[in-house]
Amino acid sequence: MAINQLKAGALLSYASIGINNIVGLLFTPFMLRMLGKSEFGLYSLVASVVAYLTVLDLGLGNAVVRYTAKYRAQNRQQEQYSLFGMFLMLYCSISLLVILAGTLLYHNVEVLFGNALTAAELEKARIMVVLLIFNLAATFPLSIFGSIIVAYENYVFQKLVNIVRALITPCLMIPLLLLGYKAIGIVLVITLLNIISLLVNCWYCFTKLKIKLHFRKMEWQVLKGISTYSFFIFLGVIVDKIYWSTGQFVLGVVAGTAVVAVYAIAVQLQMYYMSLSTAISGVFLPKITAMVARNTSDREVSDLFIRTGRIQFIVMAFVLSVFILFGKTFIILWAGPDYADAYLIAVLLMIPLTIPLIQTLGISILQARNQHKFRSLVYILVATASLAISIPLAKVYGGIGCAIGTSFSLIVGNIIVMNIYYYKRVRIDIPRFWREIGSMSLPVIVLIPVGVLLNYLSPEVTFISLFIKVLIFSILYLNAIWWKGLNNYERELFWVPAKKVISKVKLHYNN
Repeated sequence: MAINQLKAGALLSYASIGINNIVGLLFTPFMLRMLGKSEFGLYSLVASVVAYLTVLDLGLGNAVVRYTAKYRAQNRQQEQYSLFGMFLMLYCSISLLVILAGTLLYHNVEVLFGNALTAAELEKARIMVVLLIFNLAATFPLSIFGSIIVAYENYVFQKLVNIVRALITPCLMIPLLLLGYKAIGIVLVITLLNIISLLVNCWYCFTKLKIKLHFRKMEWQVLKGISTYSFFIFLGVIVDKIYWSTGQFVLGVVAGTAVVAVYAIAVQLQMYYMSLSTAISGVFLPKITAMVARNTSDREVSDLFIRTGRIQFIVMAFVLSVFILFGKTFIILWAGPDYADAYLIAVLLMIPLTIPLIQTLGISILQARNQHKFRSLVYILVATASLAISIPLAKVYGGIGCAIGTSFSLIVGNIIVMNIYYYKRVRIDIPRFWREIGSMSLPVIVLIPVGVLLNYLSPEVTFISLFIKVLIFSILYLNAIWWKGLNNYERELFWVPAKKVISKVKLHYNN
């Protein structure tokens, strides 16, 4: 059952991500044209600022998953229920902090952005801050139930909720935008659907998983262990905010909403790119935790790390190649010529990001082994240096300057330092990982000149031309990676489900 949930969870993760990305890609052009560049920039700016308060999660979401999975493996059911009660109380306390911080933010919007925003923009910003703070304050205590579902490895239900939510979102947003509600309408819909989905998770935990909440006296020894574990997850969350939210904040202070809008489009595309990788690794934390609890050998952990990394590389290398070759045309057609600069910003972010994205299982391994302290400390130091570099670069080069600062930190911290640490301390066979990724890279590298030639032969900026070029490149890529990149295990992984589908189709027609 757990294995089926794991496989189905990974497949539904990709289905959910695919639907979210497709909906986003289809809906964003409509939203950009309905909002206008300044209004979209304002929405992106306020959302990125409020998103800083999500760091108040303090890494507890991961702790819920890790400790629940650990207690389940040890058959300690009553301790689980006490743990849930303790986490819920902690989250309620955090919600109060969110409301306090949100109140301070509401009264200081003009201090932060008065030089870059108009009076009308400042007033809209205050309304959006109120809605987003309410959303966040409700999210914290209810988010525990989503973490419990993950820890119980019931991925199918959660992914289905995400898929339904993704499909409903534009259906509600489009009428509001047509009625003229603009950015405030978008925030209202996001808040409503988020709370509904969280309440659905709550219902599932109590009615299907039959969990209980025991509110007893604080287990300070347990809380101490959780705090130590969570603190370094918390540092990792801060790093993510510095990477992906600070650029918009800095640009909002020094350059205004129009520049923020361009940068926000680049970050949105980069987030789509990231989601393709985390779909696989995101369902592995409970499995890795159980492997560690059973004292699984380093060889087996390395094999899983490499096997997952190879599968992630197949997807990431394809998407990155397509974007580098045809991304600028796509952005001009999709978002409009005013957003063309988002192409270079996105490329600067996506290229160095590819390496940590094919090694995301390493994060789950570190968390399961409680070895994530080093990663968090390195990332916070490098991200802080990145911020220090990005501010002066943003004043001179705008969004491209911010992207350069972020790329620098990704290369130093996420690639160089972490690969050394994975090899030396976590005992993952990194040399073997890179030998295998290197052999898979050769057919991709050979195809890049083909893509350049396609652009030269068909320079038209039209959807038809773009579709034909991507289709030709995709066929060549799939053939090259199938015959020269994949091993027998990976071919079976893709071919066995395909054969089942073919057999069912044949059976249907024979009947």
